[in-house]
Amino acid sequence: MPLLARPAFAASALPQLIDALVEQGWFIGEGFLDAELCHDLHRELAEMAEREALAAAGIGRGDEHQLRRDIRGDAIRWLDRESLAQRRYLEAMGELQRELNQALYLGLFEYEAHFAHYPPGAFYKKHLDSFRGRANRVVSTVGYLNPGWPADGGGEMAIFAVDDPEREVARVRPEAGNFACFLSEDVPHEVLPTRLPRASIAGWFRRNASLGGRVDPAR
Repeated sequence: MPLLARPAFAASALPQLIDALVEQGWFIGEGFLDAELCHDLHRELAEMAEREALAAAGIGRGDEHQLRRDIRGDAIRWLDRESLAQRRYLEAMGELQRELNQALYLGLFEYEAHFAHYPPGAFYKKHLDSFRGRANRVVSTVGYLNPGWPADGGGEMAIFAVDDPEREVARVRPEAGNFACFLSEDVPHEVLPTRLPRASIAGWFRRNASLGGRVDPAR
């Protein structure tokens, strides 16, 4: 009989995550994700980058989508369950979605996520993941995959206050296992310039914004 995979994250951390979202709009969990899972995902992303299987990331959706390397410099690939590691990660986020819906009645409908590879010197300027009333991203997540990230490696995600977008309230070191979760419409954040190749998975829990029987596009 095959051995069962270890949990992708500690369920005991979920109450703290939910409380933090309610109280301040964001949560940071150091060592939140399973180390073995992060290793497998990091290796997968590194192989994609090596064979140039990533696409330059843009800003905006639909007709407003454009490449702006002066705003963001990462390359991405959407998760599609093609590997066991991707399936484990997405199943874990499905568990988180159920917990958030049960505790906070958010009506989260689905989850989308992509690998993000930042080459040395890349950054992502301050932004919101969703503009109020214009999109349906509700809760954002970032899982970090970089083992042994040095103190001077850069690439931290800076989080700013909901009521004062100029006031920085936290930084997330992109060390493997670290995890950030925040309200997409409310929490400004940015990725500071990185000195080393930086690997992560960015994701969003969404509400269903379908109109007239047409499902709102996922990306």
